[in-house]
Amino acid sequence: MIILGIDPGSRKAGYALIDVQGKKISYISSGVLKYDHVDEFIDRLGMIYSSCDELVKKFQPDEVSIEALIYVKSIEALSKLAQARGAMIAAFSQTKNGKIFEYAPNAIKSSVTGHGHADKESVDKAMSMMLGKMTFKTSDESDALAIAVCHALNRTMKLKMMGKSL
Repeated sequence: MIILGIDPGSRKAGYALIDVQGKKISYISSGVLKYDHVDEFIDRLGMIYSSCDELVKKFQPDEVSIEALIYVKSIEALSKLAQARGAMIAAFSQTKNGKIFEYAPNAIKSSVTGHGHADKESVDKAMSMMLGKMTFKTSDESDALAIAVCHALNRTMKLKMMGKSL
């Protein structure tokens, strides 16, 4: 099963893909989608949708996990982030089974580090311990990987609780 993790943003977004086979999690790819060169926000939304649609077509993920909206001090920033997430979710709804899962930042950190208030370095270290030594260009990329791994771990736990095999 291929899982796409997304760290959303209105100027850039981290993405990461993992392959989950039973209890084994393997890294596929990760990177950062950048939109900050587009001045008009409405045009940026179109670019966000298109780039996310390209990810779906290229990697054909089975499920998508995305970070939930976070509290921001500026209403304008919150509005832009919400609209960017909406464009992403619209593109991701076209995955094989259309399943999109949302996780709060503290739940993501808790799943991958054991501590809901872990710092970025702890998240990076946990990802390297789980998937082998990795170097990330930005925290957006490592956060996206943590979001994908969080979903894989939560999915595995839910299947076990339901008595289903992996």
